Amino acid sequence: MKKIRVLNVDDSALMRQVLASLLAKDPEIEVIGSAPDPYIAREKIKALNPDVITLDVEMPRMDGITFLEKLMRGHPMPVVMVSSLTEAGCQTTLRALELGAVDFITKPKIDLREGMDEVAQDLIAKVKAAAHANLKRTSLGDCSKASPQPSQASGCNGSQAMIKTTDTIIAIGSSTGGTEAVKDVLEVLPPNTPPVLITQHMPERFTKTWADRMNGLCRISVKEAEDGDSVLPGHALVAPGGYHMALERSGARYTVRIHQDPPVNRHRPSVDVLFASVARYAGANAVGVILTGMGGDGAKELLTMKQAGAFTIAQDEASCVVFGMPKEAIKAGAVDKVLPLGDIAGAILTHVSR
Repeated sequence: MKKIRVLNVDDSALMRQVLASLLAKDPEIEVIGSAPDPYIAREKIKALNPDVITLDVEMPRMDGITFLEKLMRGHPMPVVMVSSLTEAGCQTTLRALELGAVDFITKPKIDLREGMDEVAQDLIAKVKAAAHANLKRTSLGDCSKASPQPSQASGCNGSQAMIKTTDTIIAIGSSTGGTEAVKDVLEVLPPNTPPVLITQHMPERFTKTWADRMNGLCRISVKEAEDGDSVLPGHALVAPGGYHMALERSGARYTVRIHQDPPVNRHRPSVDVLFASVARYAGANAVGVILTGMGGDGAKELLTMKQAGAFTIAQDEASCVVFGMPKEAIKAGAVDKVLPLGDIAGAILTHVSR
């Protein structure tokens, strides 16, 4: 059995040791070395040719973002960022994902013994997913090419496209690679798009930073959801990290409920929680979209949405960073159309314009 060979890059010797010990819990992974800064990392990459790098966001001599950008231009390879939970750390991590990092983890709290098994599971799963990620999708420049122009997506006059403002709900679920994939879809949508609900696997704090970032890029309004928020045309709500988001309905009014029930499929927020609620309250007046991500979260309840009459879409393998979630949904018979990422916004707009 060929092991996944990992190089840990972090300026803290203790953090390098912690990451190595967590990865050592899996027999399919081998930590082949470590580096305290990008200059040493560059030499070790040449000498050891690792399959995956874990890369600290903040380092001396050269910061992680500068190194990542140079790496993805000259020697693209799977990278999992290691990020702090500060606001600056969130911003920097999202920039890393734009530049081609496959995924990220938050820095383990090395002074706490409890919860380390869960941290190890998360790190191991992300390193394994990164080892098999579609680097063509993550490499610099490809993300912008994946999105069609608004006129291509809507089949009419771009931002002048008039969509029927019915009570349709658009529900989107994603994980690894999803921060960029969701952005590619939302950037194309015109201001009068029906309400959009998004569950992206991401920790607390990161979801607000990500939502604010997308709000500045999109023609629809994007925000991190709060309990009781109204679900309105031209608005997208993002499930907060650490919380589930579910659709609710009172008469003709839709709202969202934000809660901390136990994780589903090891995730909170969970795509299945969102999709199940949309199937229940929106039924056939819904579009379900499952994008790139590892695991199977969302597959079961996307099928429930389809059975309730919703139109369902999965991202195709070629455009996914990780094909896990769409693949499981397709296997479950939950998908009406399998499309490249660049065609998904157009399919949504065509369906809701009927």
